[in-house]
Amino acid sequence: MSFKFAHNNFNVVDLEKSMKFYEEALGFKEAHRLEGPGFTLVYLSDGGKTPHELELTWLHDRKEPYNLGENEFHLAVYADDFEAAHKKHKEMGCICYENEAMGIYFISDPDNYWIEILPEKK
Repeated sequence: MSFKFAHNNFNVVDLEKSMKFYEEALGFKEAHRLEGPGFTLVYLSDGGKTPHELELTWLHDRKEPYNLGENEFHLAVYADDFEAAHKKHKEMGCICYENEAMGIYFISDPDNYWIEILPEKK
């Protein structure tokens, strides 16, 4: 028996704003979606670099922000041009934490989920 990753999920309050953020900040685009009664699931892809997807769940009636608590979960992505990525994210104003000693930083999306940006392993 074996397992492999399929996707991660983030619940979002404003689907269009979140989709725009992920495309601008990381180049993630919609791969497919599922519409249901009162909800929309949008699966974002990194363009086939990996099979992993990020599922954005939008509950149509939800208006208030999600309480993310103190659970320090996050996504992590590699940047093939770390310096250019850092410059872009700084210009976007979405860098929320930097650890220069480790050579990494984090950005936050419109719902305050954190994404760790790592230099690509060579």
